[in-house]
Amino acid sequence: MKRINQNSVQLRQAAESRLGLKMTSFVQPNPGENLVHELMHELRVHQIELEMQNEALRQSQIDLEKSRDRYVDFYDFSLVGYLTLNHEALIENINLPGAALLGVERSKLSLRRFAAFVAPPDQNLWHQHFLAVLKNDCKQNCQLTLQQGDGTLVKVMLICQRLENPDGKSGLRIVLSDTSERS
Repeated sequence: MKRINQNSVQLRQAAESRLGLKMTSFVQPNPGENLVHELMHELRVHQIELEMQNEALRQSQIDLEKSRDRYVDFYDFSLVGYLTLNHEALIENINLPGAALLGVERSKLSLRRFAAFVAPPDQNLWHQHFLAVLKNDCKQNCQLTLQQGDGTLVKVMLICQRLENPDGKSGLRIVLSDTSERS
């Protein structure tokens, strides 16, 4: 609260300073007009404060957009797949390399069951791993085979960690690495 008051005081001082630069010839009030001039002064100061806050918000928006763009570059052009699953093991988010490992366009993966891409012999392993990660806070690894959209099999390493969602339901954050070429 103290910081907010300091910021308000600083904003007020900066606005008063700007107003002082704009209003070099302030008309002297006639008797009884002091209140009107004080109110006009307060309105002008408040207007300048709002303009300054608006400028700061615009700059913050620009900074956030730049940050978001850097994040998108790191996320989508990574060498590994990143995805998040909800508590039902449905894909909520996936980056481009992750979609490539599944062999499906990213736009077609939203809320699809991850298990649908796990090769049949590894289905039980995936199910056990998913439940184990949901019960623990530590990262857990798992190697399994994915079956891409065209039927191609890809061996992958999953590094999974439980993710607490704002709704109180756990999900998973997963890093997918292609291990096919290392075998």
